[in-house]
Amino acid sequence: MFIIRKIYTFLIDTIQSLLLAAAVFLVIYVFFFRPFQVNGESMYPNFRNNQYILTNIIVLHFKEPKLGDVVVFKAPLDPEKDYIKRIIGVPNDRVLLGNGSIYLNGKKLDETAYLKLGIETNPGAFLGESQEITVTDENYFVLGDNRLHSSDSREWGFVPKKNIIGESFFAYWPLDSMGFVKNPYK
Repeated sequence: MFIIRKIYTFLIDTIQSLLLAAAVFLVIYVFFFRPFQVNGESMYPNFRNNQYILTNIIVLHFKEPKLGDVVVFKAPLDPEKDYIKRIIGVPNDRVLLGNGSIYLNGKKLDETAYLKLGIETNPGAFLGESQEITVTDENYFVLGDNRLHSSDSREWGFVPKKNIIGESFFAYWPLDSMGFVKNPYK
């Protein structure tokens, strides 16, 4: 009888612990951080297909996204999908594409911290060659790091702030790519 009581107590304690852990996980998942799986090569080589990244979904309630932040947002052409891109232009910034480079507010943007030398940025349907646009209020201009294989603001325009899910801050899978997501402009 004593052993049955011990087993019963152990099982109840284990179930309570698991329920508490699940509740804590759910609160963290719903209110603070969400895992995101990179799908595709638009951010290669900095982020790879099927890589997992934690995204802080609360931080943007307290601060505005900044140049260089890597954000997850609802895809403009298919809100059922999430995209991951780097912020290149914030509200009131002037963005110009010229000779394969991005110019921000009249100065060539130094992207060497996350792009290999020689990578060129080609024009798209929204941002053409030698065309300057001004990022409107509550919107952001985003680009993928893999400029040749990225559907981004060059094609479909600005990302509204309301569509941004959060800021990516930690890559955790696969283990060989584990580390914090750095903003090269901070």
